[in-house]
Amino acid sequence: MKKLLALLTMVTLISFSGSAIAAMEIKLGVVTKPGSAQNIAAEKFKELIEQRSNGDIKVQIFHSASLGNETEILQQVQMNTVQMAIVTGGPFDTFDPMARVINYPFLFKDHAQVDKILDGPLGAELLKSLEGSSFKGLCFSENGFRNLTNNRRPVKSPKDIKGLKIRTMASAIHKTIWQTLGANPTPMPWPIYTELEQGVIDGQENPLWVMEVYKFYEIQKYMTLTRHVYSYHIDVASLQWWKTLDAKTQKMIQKAMYGAAVFQRKDNRSKNAGRLKFLKEKGMQVEENPDIGAFRAKVSGLKDMDIYKNPKVQALLVKILDATK
Repeated sequence: MKKLLALLTMVTLISFSGSAIAAMEIKLGVVTKPGSAQNIAAEKFKELIEQRSNGDIKVQIFHSASLGNETEILQQVQMNTVQMAIVTGGPFDTFDPMARVINYPFLFKDHAQVDKILDGPLGAELLKSLEGSSFKGLCFSENGFRNLTNNRRPVKSPKDIKGLKIRTMASAIHKTIWQTLGANPTPMPWPIYTELEQGVIDGQENPLWVMEVYKFYEIQKYMTLTRHVYSYHIDVASLQWWKTLDAKTQKMIQKAMYGAAVFQRKDNRSKNAGRLKFLKEKGMQVEENPDIGAFRAKVSGLKDMDIYKNPKVQALLVKILDATK
């Protein structure tokens, strides 16, 4: 009987040690406020990982730029003062020029093509590249296709953009796109409501959810459905921190973040028709059929510019351009 009890105790201990996850708290940074795309993914990740770890892993979400702008959040991830972040793709290109590839204008036809590329080997190649900048790239959630708003005039074609002062992210490719289109691009950290309201900038470009959540319909009269860039989020961890985790914990975190990303993408896309209707009802004048051919032609030479000259960047760009034909 004693031998049986001892054996049962040993099996129990082995089973427990094989399933246990070390208790920890993850600090996760986003620049946007609750209800925003980044936050929806962050909150879903928190729900999934806390549930799947039986509460051993806790997530503290720092939102509304409480940790600084997106570049500053990424710097904190590099240093492991923040373990994870969900950040727009644009600011990554100051850390790794490979991130510029997905921001190439008019790259994707639709969401199905986006998911095929970003969830496949080419997306994995970009995520792997981030390790050179001390990030563990986990997966992609989404901001969405970006559209132009301004408060000066309707925009139908590139000639209507000339001279507009457009806020952009701190991103070389985004700045170059708007310079090429004839605007005066003005990199500026988030949020930007006050700058738009006061006329410091004429306009901005973002997915539909941003116009709704940040109430840009109050201060921007014109919107053009340019869909000029598919704006993605990279869901990352500190590589320094990641390497301290055992394989089981890494797998659990990876799966939970991917599950959150898929949930968020679906949620975001399902709301776009309603958002457009809402923005029109709020008085925005929407150009739904701009001259996309003219926009494409204007930026068609970007692949040969200096920002894509790095051989690794050029190679990935060519592969993705071929895959999205």
